[in-house]
Amino acid sequence: MLKTTLAFCLLLLLQTTYASSPAAIVGLQCEYLERPLGLDAPTPRFTWRLQDARPGARQTAYRVLVATDSVALAQGRGAVWNSGVVKAGTTLVTYAGPALQPFTRYYWRVEVKDHRKQPAVSPITSFETGMLDQRNWQGAWIADAHDQHTRSAPYFRKVFEAKNSIKSARAYVAAAGLYELSVNGQRVGNHVLDPMYTRFDRRTLYVTYDITKLLQTGQNALGVLLGNGWYNLQSTAVWDFHKAPWRARPTFCMDVRITYTDGHVETITTGKDWKTALSPVIFNSIYTAEHYDARREQPGWNTVNFNDKEWKEVFFRTAPSRNIVAQAVRPIRAVEELPAQSIRRLNDTTYVFDLGRNIAGVSRLAVQGPAGTVVRLKHGERLYPNGHVDLSNIDEHYRPTDKSDPFQTDIFILGGKGKESFQPRFNYKGFQYVEVTSSRPLPLTKESLTGYFLHSDVPAVGHVASANLTLDKLWQATNASYLSNLFGYPTDCPQREKNGWTGDSHIALETGLYSFDGITVYEKWLADYRDEQQPNGVLPSIVPTNGWGYEWGNGPDWTSSVVLIPWNIYLFYGDPKLLADCYDNMRRYVDHITEISPTHLTTWGLGDWVPVTDKPPVEFTSTCYYYADVAIMAKAARLFGKTADAARYEALAAAIQQAFNAKYLNPQTGLYGKGTQTEMSMPLYWHLVPEAAKAQVAANLAKQVATDNYHLNVGLLGQKAILNALSENGYADVAYRIASQETYPSWGWWIKNGATTLYENWNIQAKHDISLNHIMFGEIGAWLYKGLGGIHPDPAHPGFRNVLLTPHFVPNLAHFEASHEAPQGTIRSAWSRTGRTVHYTVTVPPNATATLHLPVVEGLQAYREGRALKGDAVQLVAGSYTFEWK
Repeated sequence: MLKTTLAFCLLLLLQTTYASSPAAIVGLQCEYLERPLGLDAPTPRFTWRLQDARPGARQTAYRVLVATDSVALAQGRGAVWNSGVVKAGTTLVTYAGPALQPFTRYYWRVEVKDHRKQPAVSPITSFETGMLDQRNWQGAWIADAHDQHTRSAPYFRKVFEAKNSIKSARAYVAAAGLYELSVNGQRVGNHVLDPMYTRFDRRTLYVTYDITKLLQTGQNALGVLLGNGWYNLQSTAVWDFHKAPWRARPTFCMDVRITYTDGHVETITTGKDWKTALSPVIFNSIYTAEHYDARREQPGWNTVNFNDKEWKEVFFRTAPSRNIVAQAVRPIRAVEELPAQSIRRLNDTTYVFDLGRNIAGVSRLAVQGPAGTVVRLKHGERLYPNGHVDLSNIDEHYRPTDKSDPFQTDIFILGGKGKESFQPRFNYKGFQYVEVTSSRPLPLTKESLTGYFLHSDVPAVGHVASANLTLDKLWQATNASYLSNLFGYPTDCPQREKNGWTGDSHIALETGLYSFDGITVYEKWLADYRDEQQPNGVLPSIVPTNGWGYEWGNGPDWTSSVVLIPWNIYLFYGDPKLLADCYDNMRRYVDHITEISPTHLTTWGLGDWVPVTDKPPVEFTSTCYYYADVAIMAKAARLFGKTADAARYEALAAAIQQAFNAKYLNPQTGLYGKGTQTEMSMPLYWHLVPEAAKAQVAANLAKQVATDNYHLNVGLLGQKAILNALSENGYADVAYRIASQETYPSWGWWIKNGATTLYENWNIQAKHDISLNHIMFGEIGAWLYKGLGGIHPDPAHPGFRNVLLTPHFVPNLAHFEASHEAPQGTIRSAWSRTGRTVHYTVTVPPNATATLHLPVVEGLQAYREGRALKGDAVQLVAGSYTFEWK
C-alpha cells in the first residue's frame, strides 16, 4: 500500500511533465450536501462525479484526503485521514479516519486515476461538524411563562458584547416548535419552517448557521421568534394533534459559538439573561393559517438599542427529548415567486387573486390603510360559480370549535403606518386562489399579492419532453404535486391534511427519485419511522404521528414504505446505509405480518384506495405487498451477509407466492380473481406470476384494458402497477394509450380540465376525496422514465453503475426523451421517428456502463453506425451512441 501511495503522489507531483487527465472531478458532496455545516455524522459519506466526454471514461483508482488545514491539503500535507490509493471505480466513500472533533471545519479532496491511468485532482471543499455529542450543548431550554393555550407567539432577545475581532461564528439552534432567528435586526438564512417535523418527544432537530458576517465587535443582539408548528398545534382536526402527548408551549435552546482572531472561543447561550415578550403574531397554526396584528409591532425588538425594560424574564424548560441531532437535510425554502396572474373585484371590500397554478406555500400582501383594518386572506384551490373561493373540497377534516381560526385564512390587522406587508412565517397552505376581504375598502391591484412556492429545496435531476403536449404537462403537474408535498417529510396534500401518509410516499417514491435528489429527506423520514415503530414491528399509517394511525390505515399496502424506500434508495444511489440502518425495523415489520398471517395471505390493510369502480379484496392487494417486502428482505439479507435470514425469507417468499397463486390464479384461463385491471397488473408488477403464466396473464391484462376502452379502472395501488406491468411484459403500446388518454377516467382528463397538479380522485366532480393537489396517483411521472425512456437501475450494480435501458418506441408518439442525473452523471435516452425510421440516441455517463435491450420493431432492423445488430441486447461503456431501426 505504501508503494502504491508513493507512486500516486509522484504522479501528481510530475503533472507538469506528464499530461494529467482531461477528466474533471465535480459534484463533491458530504452527506449528500454541498459544504454542509453542523454535521453530527461520526463517519460522513463523500461522493463525487467524473466529468469526462471521452468514450469509455471511467475511474480506475481514487484517494480521499481529509485535513483541517486547506493550505496544507493543497500541498498534499496534513491529512487527518488518507484513504490510501484504492483501485476501484466507486464514487461513494465513507470516512474511516480518527474520531472527528466537534465544531471543526474539515477540508477534503479526491484524487483519481482515469481509464488511461492518468491522474485528476478535485477542487478542495469542506464540511463542518456540529455538536457530535449532546453533552457539548451549553445553553438551557427556555420559554416564556405562558401555557400551550396562549395564542400569541413569543419574542426572545439577548444583547451581548463581542470584545475582540471575530474570525468566525456559528449559531446552533434547537427548538420544539418553529423559529426565526435574527442577529442585529437581520433575519438569519433563507430557510423556512425550521426545524423540521419529528416525533418531538423522541428526536429533536437543530440547525447550524454561519453568522460571522452578521456579528460585529462590540454590542450584538440576538432575536428569536417562536412558532407552534406541529409541536403545539392549537387547531382541531380529526387526527387529534391538539392532544399530542408532547404538546406544550414552544421552547428552544441556542449556543452561539464565536471564535476570535486570537484563537479564543466564547459561547453565548440561552439562559436567564434572555428576555421575552409577546409578538404581533397573535396566532399561528401550521395546519390552518396565521394571524398578525401590526399594531402590536415593536420596531427594533431584535436590535441592540431597543428598550426592553417592559419585557419579562424567561423560564427554564425540560428538553423535549433526549435525542437532539443535526438537521442534515435539504432545507425548506421559498423556491419560486409567483406574481398574481389576474385579479377580480367582487365588491368594494373583496378581491380574488389567481396565481395561475396550484402550489403549496404562502402569499404576501402589500397594502396601505387605516390602523385596525382587518384583512382576511382565504386560500383555496377552486372557485364557486359566483367567483368566491371554495374551500369545500379541502376542509372536511377540520373540526373547529369556534370561528376564531378559519381554515386556510390568514388575518392581517393593519398598523396604519403607510405601506405595510404581511407574509406568514409559521404556516403554509395549498392554493391557487386568494380571496382578500377587508373590513373597509382598500385599493388593491394585481401587484398587491404575490405567491411563494414552498417546499424542501431538492435539486432537480430529471427531465422529460415529448411530442405529446398533454403528456409533458402531466409530467410537470406530477412534479408540482411531488414538491408541494415535500416539507422535510413526504405528505399527501398541502391543504386539508399535511400528513406523512406512508402509502402515498412509496407509491410516488420513484417519481420523486427520477426527477429530484431527495435522499436527505428520505433518510430523515426513515429516522422518523424508527422513532415511531412499536416493539412488535407495527408502524402507524402516518409518520410522524401523535399516536394516531396504529389502528387504522396501516398494513402492508401502506406501511411497506419502511421496506420499499430504503431498497429504492439503495437502487438509485448505490448507498446501502439507509437499508442497513432500517434492516432491523424492516425485519420486525415483516415478521409481524408473518405472525398474523399463518396462511401466508394477509387481510391487513386498506386496499386499492379511491378506485374508479372495481376494487379487489384487501387480501389480494395486501398480500402482493407482503410478498414484495419479503422478497426485498431476502435480497437485503444477502447483501449484508445474513445468510440465515436470506434463506428464511427466500423460503417465505416462495410460500407466499404459492399460497397467493393457489387462491387467486386460474391456471387454465390465466386470470387472477375477476380479471380486473388491478388484479391482473399487481401480480405482474410485483413478480408473483409464475414464469410460465406471464405471457397469458399479460395478454389478459391487455385484453381487459381494451375492454375498458383503454381507460383506467384502478385505484391507488392499481395505478402504481398497471403501466409498468404492461410495458414490462410486451404491451408498452397499450400502456401509452392509457397514459395519453384525455377523457375520463385518466390523468390526461385532469390536464384537459386545467389541472396544474395531480388530483385525489379520478372523478373531478366527486363530493369527497377531491383535493386538487395530491401525489398519490403520481406513478405516471416515474413510468415516463421507465416505460418510454426505458431508464432503470440495475440491482446487480446499484446507483446506475450499470444502466438497464429498455426504451419503447410506442406508436402515435413521434418523439420522446428522458434524462436522469444519476450518481455517476447524466443518463439520456431519446428517440424520434422520420417516416418509418426510428432514431435512438443514448448517453451513458462516465464511470458507468449500460445494457441496452434492443426493442423489437416489426418489419425493421436495428443498426448501429450502419452495422446491423444481432441479438437482443448490446453492452455499452460511457459515451454517446446513435442507433437506427429501418
